[in-house]
Amino acid sequence: MNQEAAPPAGGSEMRASREIVTETSTWISPLREEMGRVIVGQKHLLDRLLIALLTNGHVLLEGVPGLAKTLALKSLASCISVRFKRLQFTPDMLPADIVGTMIYNPQDGAFRTKHGPIFSNLILADEINRAPAKVQSALLEAMQERQVTIGDETYPLPAPFLVLATQNPLEQEGTYPLPEAQIDRFMMKVIVDYPTRAEERAILDAMATTEPVIVPRTVVSASQILEARHVVNTLFVDDKVRDYIVDIVLATRPPIAAALDLNGYVQNGASPRATIALTLAARALAFLNGRYFVTPQDVKTVAMDVLRHRVSVTYEAEAENVTSKEIVERILNTLPVP
Repeated sequence: MNQEAAPPAGGSEMRASREIVTETSTWISPLREEMGRVIVGQKHLLDRLLIALLTNGHVLLEGVPGLAKTLALKSLASCISVRFKRLQFTPDMLPADIVGTMIYNPQDGAFRTKHGPIFSNLILADEINRAPAKVQSALLEAMQERQVTIGDETYPLPAPFLVLATQNPLEQEGTYPLPEAQIDRFMMKVIVDYPTRAEERAILDAMATTEPVIVPRTVVSASQILEARHVVNTLFVDDKVRDYIVDIVLATRPPIAAALDLNGYVQNGASPRATIALTLAARALAFLNGRYFVTPQDVKTVAMDVLRHRVSVTYEAEAENVTSKEIVERILNTLPVP
């Protein structure tokens, strides 16, 4: 690590910061251990879910069926003492199925508000790209504003509130591509890959049974997560690391992308929302690693998940099979690291 990335604090301040991080992160190891009882491998996925918890950011998981996306999210919810709801999205779904509706009471002639399943802490939006536009717009308000409107009233959603969504990249029939405005609301888009051979064998040994899958124990409370979030917000980010974050995001936009030999490949780059998300995710990763300061490597590690869904490519790039992932990789490999 470059010396310039370390905080210029005195010895006592450094010890105090380190102790605060250690004290507020005691639940992370038990949570990982409990998740590991159910999920084999998938360390990248589990780390990104923890980052989402620590930063109050929504996550979109994409992968072929059977890679434990839904199981990972349900296991995470089981480990935390919060309200959890699973929504299976379908093409015939209505906004009222998610946010709730007004119900007429004939006894007193008044309407009553019936809250929908969105009034929970963790929402598993399974196969989110199956929902039509009206449902997506209702979910968009909940994700961005953390509130929903039913009739003439606006209701705040509980804290913490996270949407953890999955989508299947293979099946196109009966699906609706997510609008760019909604995709941008997801802090990270995580691609879930196939397990390794060793992991596949471990899955066989653990799961090839008719017995019910192990249900993880509750090991962390909502108050512990909120306390950890306050600490994450105070982690030190050096000015050079901040400039590096800004340089990465600016490089995804067409004018500067052209200077990085990406001319004609980038249609739209990342918004300032990406700058904020990249900083928060890097802070959360430092916290997970027990550090009270952010390094440039933290930024590089989370950059792909934060940026891949925010960079849209041109027809020219599609014709040459250049993906947004390759563009982000080229930016990270080209920009000088502080």
